Amino acid sequence: MDNNLSHLEHIKADSNFLRGTIEDGLGDPVTGAISEDDNKLLKFHGSYQQDDRDLRDERRKQKLEPAYGFMIRARLAGGIVTPRQWLAFDHIATNWATRGLRITTRQTFQLHGVPKQNLKRAIQAIHEAMSTTLAACGDVNRQVVSSVNPLLSSQHRIVQEWTEKLSAHFLPHTRAYAEIWLDGKKISNEPEDEPLYGHTYLPRKFKIGIAIPPTNDIDVFAQDLGLIAIIENGMLQGFNVAAGGGMGATQGDDTTYARLGSLIGFVTPEQLIQVAETVVTIQRDFGNRAERQHARLKYTIDHRGLEWFKSELEQRLGYSLLPIRPYHFNHNGDRYGWIEGEDGQWHLGLYIEAGRISDTHENRFLTGMRELAQVHQGEFRLTCNQNLVIANVAAADRTRIDELVRQYGLDGYHKHSGIRQHSIACVALPTCGLAMAESERYLPELLPKLETLLAQYNLLDAPILLRLSGCPNGCSRPYLGEITLIGRAIGRYDLRLGADFTGQRLNILYRENIAEPEIIKILDTLFSAYARTRGQNEKFGDFLIRTEIIEAPSQRLIPIVLDATT
Repeated sequence: MDNNLSHLEHIKADSNFLRGTIEDGLGDPVTGAISEDDNKLLKFHGSYQQDDRDLRDERRKQKLEPAYGFMIRARLAGGIVTPRQWLAFDHIATNWATRGLRITTRQTFQLHGVPKQNLKRAIQAIHEAMSTTLAACGDVNRQVVSSVNPLLSSQHRIVQEWTEKLSAHFLPHTRAYAEIWLDGKKISNEPEDEPLYGHTYLPRKFKIGIAIPPTNDIDVFAQDLGLIAIIENGMLQGFNVAAGGGMGATQGDDTTYARLGSLIGFVTPEQLIQVAETVVTIQRDFGNRAERQHARLKYTIDHRGLEWFKSELEQRLGYSLLPIRPYHFNHNGDRYGWIEGEDGQWHLGLYIEAGRISDTHENRFLTGMRELAQVHQGEFRLTCNQNLVIANVAAADRTRIDELVRQYGLDGYHKHSGIRQHSIACVALPTCGLAMAESERYLPELLPKLETLLAQYNLLDAPILLRLSGCPNGCSRPYLGEITLIGRAIGRYDLRLGADFTGQRLNILYRENIAEPEIIKILDTLFSAYARTRGQNEKFGDFLIRTEIIEAPSQRLIPIVLDATT
């Protein structure tokens, strides 16, 4: 194999289709860990090894290995969870994990702190609940996300069906998952193959998402492949295609950056799977396998050119993409409270701070959702903004649902501020190995301070997109926040400002490596100016651009439209 390839490319090539020595590592009673190479492969199975960083120093002093635990992430296309599945995940979180359930920014569940000896039984329990963790992480197409509430209309349901088709189409074919986690034995002697991915899979992770205008609740331009559903005269016509989005960056490396996807054309529903597969195979064949920090599709497109990418795509397809159809986004966050669908069923949107569903001295979200899952006859919908929809509720059942929501403190959406309702935070410390500063644990401290400022200027109800991230990696889509803090060190952050409210403009760096007192001082000044001189219905990020408090981002950092009129 080419010695210029990254170490992980060699690991994948030598893994026997993602097996490695994972089974041996799981059976080793001497340590709570597995080898680093196997940890890389474990990601393809929907899990990876972490340790409790709060305990590192003390355990080191005691000459103990780190407090290892494993993260498990489910693959739930479009964020659909049945009550039975909810109770299964609740059981795993309660018995084999720590810190409850967590809704991620990709519409799924993450569980943390699962000991190695419980990892297999937890994954088996997810399988028994008719779900999987396969390809929830790793260098493959991961969780396919879509607009949150497909039960609002028949066309929303059709979009969800395409979400599920895409998810199923891009699952790896390896039998390693079934052998390692489900029955522990080799299930076939036939030669193995990955017809789509190949034996080394993709150069890096790949993400697909579908948005339904006018709501961009999934940040469609942050996806490697973003699809904008075009519904005209009550019928799904097809999808505008945006390629090359991605939020990740590397601290101190200005050759890495966030990028919004470029609009390249329109496809009919019948063309969707072929077009998506072709985009993936172009990335498989041309993505950078030597430098992982440059391995996402956005770099493949920028290094080779957008015109080249579209030409390569159409050449492989054997036909040209259709012209981009008109669309409009007016909202980026989630809808809270009760919403009625076209069939008369009701859907209740709940705010979940940082997506964390647990029982604490302040609330009993985990117990409350367990009670709801035992009586709810519909479904639950997880959102890309870490929130939750109790979906498909009959009118006669609303009172009972409201009673349980109120009893367990899940009714905060009634009184929360605009900035709180539009806040997102990644996990960060203590479990994420990449975290440089607090994020999820800092959000409850920061929000009241920001709300105090906003209240002074009668802005408490103003919707403002707030994103917190413990590092530049981008799990909370921080580059799309009107206000964003990106961790640099404990207690210190880069302050980024100026994204728009619809997910179509990136923010820019405003102040670098500052602590909370300076952050609060800067925002106090900006909130004051916003209250005095904002235009009617003008959003905070647009105000900062219009008044030239910050400069508009460069052309590379906004959605590029290619051949929109041809």
